[in-house]
Amino acid sequence: MDAAIAPAIAMNLPWAAGIGNHDQEGTLSREGVMRHLVGMKNTLSRFNPEGVEIDGFGNYNLEVGGVEGTLLANKSVLNMYFLDSGDYSTVPSIPGYGWIKASQEAWFRKTSSSLQKNYTNEEPRQKEPAPALAYFHIPLPEFSSFTASNFTGVKQEGISSPSINSGFFTTMVEAGDVKAAFIGHDHLNDFCGKLTGIQLCYAGGFGYHAYGKAGWSRRARVVSVQLEKTETGEWQGVKSIKTWKRLDDQHLTSIDSEVLWNRGSNGRGSKDHDRS
Repeated sequence: MDAAIAPAIAMNLPWAAGIGNHDQEGTLSREGVMRHLVGMKNTLSRFNPEGVEIDGFGNYNLEVGGVEGTLLANKSVLNMYFLDSGDYSTVPSIPGYGWIKASQEAWFRKTSSSLQKNYTNEEPRQKEPAPALAYFHIPLPEFSSFTASNFTGVKQEGISSPSINSGFFTTMVEAGDVKAAFIGHDHLNDFCGKLTGIQLCYAGGFGYHAYGKAGWSRRARVVSVQLEKTETGEWQGVKSIKTWKRLDDQHLTSIDSEVLWNRGSNGRGSKDHDRS
C-alpha cells in the first residue's frame, strides 16, 4: 500500500482511496487496511462517518469547494461519495460477492439530500444541485445492462457483481446528483455506459500485482472536471465532466476520451473529439 500511494505523496497531491474485496487477504483486516490509509500523508480518505452505525469501512464523502475569492468559495461545487462494497456475502443462503448495505444507502441518501439543499437553498442559491461522483469496488448488477453498441471501451470478461441486487443504483437515480459511478474488480473491462442518467464506468486494470491480459496495456481512468466561467471572468460551478484512459504503454497513450456530463444537457454523454 505504501508503494502504491508513494507517487501521490512524492508529488504532494491530496488523494483518497477505498477498499476492494481482496484487502483482508494479507496481514491486515479490512478495518486495519482502512485505518492505515487514513493515517497516511496527504490523504483525504476517512474511516467512516462519525456517529453513524454503518456497514463496512471507508464510507465517506468529499466536498470540492468553488474557487477561492468567488461567490462559490464556501460551497461544494462537486461532491464525491466513497463506499465500501464489501468482499463476500455473509448470508449463508446467498453465494458470491458482497454488496452495498441498507445502512450505507441510508447514509448516502441523507448526505446527498443535505448537500443538495445547502447548494440550492443557502446563499448564493444555485438553480440545480452540484454534480456528484461515486466510487466503490464491486460492480452493481446494472453494469450488465450494456452491449458493445452502447458503451465506450471493452468488455473482455463477465460482470462479477453480487448475486442479489441491493438497490443502490435505484437509490442513486432517486437522489439525482450522481452523474457517474466508478468501479474496479473486473480487471479486463474498461468500459463506460450510460443508464437512466448515470454513467457506469470501469476504471480499467491498473496494477501489475494482479491478473491482466497479455498484450493489453494496464490502464488508469482519468476524470477531468471543468468549471463554468462568466463573461466577466468569474469562476462558477461545474460545466462538464470528461474522462479518458491513460495506458501504461511506450507512449502513455490516452484513449476513449468522452464527455460524461454537461450542465444543461440532462446528462447526455457524447464523444469528445477535441479534448486538446
